[in-house]
Amino acid sequence: MPDNPLLTAALAHAARGWHVFPLRPDDKRPAFPDHAGDDCNGRDPRCRAAGHHLGWEPRATCDPDRIRRAWTARPYGIGLACGPSRLVVVDLDRPKDDTTGPTGLDTLADLAATHAAPVEPTYTVTTGRGGTHLYYRHPDDGPELRNTAGTLGPLVDTRAHGGYVVAAGSTVSGRPYRVDLDTDPAPLPGWLAARLAPAPLPPQRPVVVSLPTDRSGAYVRAAISREADRVTTAPAGERNRALYVAAVALGQLTAGGSLTAEDAKSVLEQAAARAGLGHVETARTIRSGLAAGSKRPRQVAA
Repeated sequence: MPDNPLLTAALAHAARGWHVFPLRPDDKRPAFPDHAGDDCNGRDPRCRAAGHHLGWEPRATCDPDRIRRAWTARPYGIGLACGPSRLVVVDLDRPKDDTTGPTGLDTLADLAATHAAPVEPTYTVTTGRGGTHLYYRHPDDGPELRNTAGTLGPLVDTRAHGGYVVAAGSTVSGRPYRVDLDTDPAPLPGWLAARLAPAPLPPQRPVVVSLPTDRSGAYVRAAISREADRVTTAPAGERNRALYVAAVALGQLTAGGSLTAEDAKSVLEQAAARAGLGHVETARTIRSGLAAGSKRPRQVAA
């Protein structure tokens, strides 16, 4: 497909098992959805079909038919969803305005040296501003790794579950993202995985929700249990989406007067913690889901 290099690149990424989604042309921002979860009115076809707000991550796909439909419509940039793709991307930046000083690559090399470990070759992309993206396979065991900013040191960020990168073949402000080393992503080094692992959670106290003993109370109790299970049993890469769906469901009960907002929030926070979701992302997702659910109140008959 020489006349559509973006489509060719998107299909090539998907063939590796990497989940892609459209970015606004020559931009880093997702093309879809065009609204935040708090503003979802159900008119977006994908949100309407799902029955809830559908963000960029669950829209990411490896389906070549969907990819062809999107990239033949417009010259979208290519976003690569790291979580569903089972990738951890280390983003090595350069000093702003071309000032002198250590780069992100220097920081990573120094870190590797302190662990007596080389920076092994892996799939590498040069970014539009001359930085570097190193692609690694997410560990199969251990906690889900999330995005970080500066955790490893200056000018070093990471993207994992809940994050995305601009993929090779795209441009941002006219600057291309190019493959620098085309090879399979290496496993994430153990010393890096250890540094990126989220801090262990403090012991969780059971959430006690006071409900009436009648039929309505039994219904709400079952709904709470069902939605908490939805979050804790969701597969890797789907847990944040499951939390949003659960928050929408409990938000409907809250708006209908069957459950307090504080109890719903506590139940969801504990389920998210057991699923290994990060605190900041959890708070944002719960807030968005409860707000969306409150627009469609559900009352329980006594």
